[in-house]
Amino acid sequence: MLLHKITLEEFGAYRGKQSLDLTTKKNRPIILIGGLNGCGKTTLLDAIQLALYGPRARCSGRGNRAYETYLRESINRKADSTQGAAITVEFTVAVEGQEHYYKVIRNWRTSGKSVKEFLTVLVDETYGMRAMASHRAVKPDTKISRVLSQNWADHIEDLLPLEVASLFFFDGEKIESLADPEGAASVIESAVQSLLGVSTVEQLRTDLLALQRRQRLSGEDQEVLDKITAQEGEYETAERDVEVAHQELASLRTQLSKAEKELVAVEASFKKEGGSLFERRTELESERDRATKHLAEIRAALVSLAAGPLPLLMLDKQLNEVRAQAEREYSAAQAGQVLDVLEQRDQWVRELLGDAVPAQARNAVLKKLDSDRKKWTKTAELKVNFNLPHDALPQLSVLDQSLLSDTARAQELLQAATEAAAHLDQLERQLAGVPAKSKVEALQTARTECLDAVAVARDAVARAKERHTELKRRRENISDALERSHQERVKTLIRAEEVQRIISYSDKARGTLERFGEALLSRHISRLEVAVLQSFNELMRKRGLIQDLRIDTERFTLSLSDADGEPIDPGRLSAGERQLLAVSLLWGLVKVAGNRLPSVIDTPLGRLDSRHREHLVDRYFPNASHQVLLLSTDEEIDERLLGRLKKSIAHTYTLVHDDTTFTTTVEPGYWWNTGAQHVA
Repeated sequence: MLLHKITLEEFGAYRGKQSLDLTTKKNRPIILIGGLNGCGKTTLLDAIQLALYGPRARCSGRGNRAYETYLRESINRKADSTQGAAITVEFTVAVEGQEHYYKVIRNWRTSGKSVKEFLTVLVDETYGMRAMASHRAVKPDTKISRVLSQNWADHIEDLLPLEVASLFFFDGEKIESLADPEGAASVIESAVQSLLGVSTVEQLRTDLLALQRRQRLSGEDQEVLDKITAQEGEYETAERDVEVAHQELASLRTQLSKAEKELVAVEASFKKEGGSLFERRTELESERDRATKHLAEIRAALVSLAAGPLPLLMLDKQLNEVRAQAEREYSAAQAGQVLDVLEQRDQWVRELLGDAVPAQARNAVLKKLDSDRKKWTKTAELKVNFNLPHDALPQLSVLDQSLLSDTARAQELLQAATEAAAHLDQLERQLAGVPAKSKVEALQTARTECLDAVAVARDAVARAKERHTELKRRRENISDALERSHQERVKTLIRAEEVQRIISYSDKARGTLERFGEALLSRHISRLEVAVLQSFNELMRKRGLIQDLRIDTERFTLSLSDADGEPIDPGRLSAGERQLLAVSLLWGLVKVAGNRLPSVIDTPLGRLDSRHREHLVDRYFPNASHQVLLLSTDEEIDERLLGRLKKSIAHTYTLVHDDTTFTTTVEPGYWWNTGAQHVA
């Protein structure tokens, strides 16, 4: 298998459409992808698995979340979720000895509260070895395969089982877990069972055992015949029951139709004779009583209103005259009070002027004062004086407000009284048209009887219909069981002579497979021990630290020994040495399995010193697989290690993260060779 290209669209931190060319060259198997922590290296690893395996993918960012929730949250936060995200992976793989080019497109988008996912698989059925031989990305004319798109989950398991893929797609965390003895045992068992084919042998033994059990559970021929005879009798009885139920249902439907016709005729006569009004007589009488009571209440309210000041509206002219007289008397009273003050004022002015003021000026002032006093004297004089109270004007103003409010209320009551009287008159006319009880009583009784008859008939039809349906269902079930019994009878006749032979040969085959499985496991374990030990010694700077390595075939645990044959506790190894042991385990599995699968390695140098890092760069990465996707930080593959790795690199990329928008873009080149997509 060879990955050619991956394209991310609005996936995770990746904004827009980002593509990486993953094709390799001869002796240049490495695609180096650099990125700081949090820039999207692990997201890229998740994208490959998600595109291939969908809901079964073991994505590190998913956790315990539901698959639909993970897809929704994987859409870039700056993107329109209704447009969604997409991942496209292009690769070639040999199928039945022939190389084929696949293009897998998995895209999804939100639709309300749900997420809609789409999978499209394009494949070139005639793609040959041309691209693989030249190690160039030759993209053929692909075509959509609807069969593969619909059955991709099964097809990818045939191409690259998920358990196998997990051994080739791994990150620093997986290496850390493999450094633990229990974690390593789990991986060794899984790899030996799936990658090396041991599980296939065990599955064959299980399948043979199931086959034997099915043979032993087969009934005798006479028992099948007895069952067929009994089922045929049951079917005949069920057939008769269905026919009887059908006839009963037809009869009841006829009765229902007749009752409904009689009801229609009685309803027409009842309506023609005024039956509807007669049925409403009690309701109309009650409504008439309520209307009469309501009209009486309105009239009582009008009488109560007339007991107040409202009748004074008929004395509008007289009220205006009283108001004018009150204003005159009020002005006269005010003027009389002013005259007393003016008398004191004039006396004070005369004394003030005395003889010191010239006579002409004094006379002018006195004349002016006399004129002012005469004006107020005239105002204070009244031809008629009713001696109205001093607050007569405020009282008249209050009376005006009361009359205004009572007038509005009186108009409302008069309008309501008119409407109530009209409604009462209408009710009286309707009651006058109600026919006499003797005229419609017989029709009313007949109508009630018809209604009851229709209800009973409908209920009987519903029960009969339900019984008819249930009997037909029972007949169909018996028919299906009878058909299965006949088929079983045929199989019994055919298999009767073969059963014993199958059981006998199955026992022999299971024994052979058991011995073969043990031999296969022993052989693979021996090869794996040699491959892992050889890989570990190639990577270690302490030559001869471990001289022997053994794998328990039952528990799949690792045992290490030094040059003297003394056991070495894995806990005594440093963190870096345990990490190298984990890498050696993965490398050894790949060597033994012989699968030509790409390796995707994420941040593998976390706990290693400089010498061990050099060994990985020089010895492991260029030889880990025919294609290696290496995801690294600037501190893991620095400028010095980049120089050592340069001759094995086909492409370099840098994941550039914008801390303001929290988005990542893919740029060609690495930190120390920016802009150069290919390393020369």
